Amino acid sequence: MTDVQLGMPELPAPDYPAEVRTRLEEDAREVIARYPDSRSALLPLLHLVQSEEGHVTRTGMRFCAEMLGLTTAEVTAVATFYTMYRRKPSGDYQVGVCTNTLCAVMGGDAIFEELQSHLGVGNGETTEDGKVTLEHIECNAACDYAPVVMVNWEFFDNQTVESAKALVDELRAGRPVEPTRGAPLCTYKETARILAGFPDARPGAVEAGGSAGPASLVGLRLAKGEVAPGRVVSPRSADAPQDEAPPTHPSSHDAPQRTSASDPHHPAGPVAEEGE
Repeated sequence: MTDVQLGMPELPAPDYPAEVRTRLEEDAREVIARYPDSRSALLPLLHLVQSEEGHVTRTGMRFCAEMLGLTTAEVTAVATFYTMYRRKPSGDYQVGVCTNTLCAVMGGDAIFEELQSHLGVGNGETTEDGKVTLEHIECNAACDYAPVVMVNWEFFDNQTVESAKALVDELRAGRPVEPTRGAPLCTYKETARILAGFPDARPGAVEAGGSAGPASLVGLRLAKGEVAPGRVVSPRSADAPQDEAPPTHPSSHDAPQRTSASDPHHPAGPVAEEGE
């Protein structure tokens, strides 16, 4: 249920401190200059203000509106539409467990349930130390590595309940962890600044970005005529008769189904004649 607040209307959002405002304005002008229409810069500007406070505050939305000549209502509509923009304080590390179909059946549901218990938080909640925000998310576009966990949008593939618990324990302890592929892990604020379009200044981070993993590239390699990898699923028994004609309908899904046209005893639609 949505909380209903009664009483005096909310006062206008406060501004940033002068030194913060000056720094953000300089960054914002650099972002806006990339676009022929200034309002197109709204998405990266929301990432920019998120990199300042870890979530998009009313102050951040006021700043975006003023820089782009928009109303705060227009900015709020965008900030509340996209789930990558946080509306409340969150952790240094956003731990997202994919619970979409394939990841779920491969163990994602069990991982998410166990992490809630292990961390003592629910979906979208943050641990008391402010380190980890846990959430279930839809497809991570990494089904060939299911089940997948993402930390600040970096991949941790082929997870298990135990490996996921060890991962969040390392994050909370401040120990370095290595994503399965992609760039080294950084904090959520650092990630937000990169998403705003600013270079990742960490030594070696860009070179480590990499590309799709081997499992994702199998189809591309086959299309290029490269040697196919070994079969994962064994062919049917070698002693099966080779001259036996294949069944007309190898699957029940392909079999003809009775319809009103093929089964006159069970017609579809009204039985009575029109106008009766």
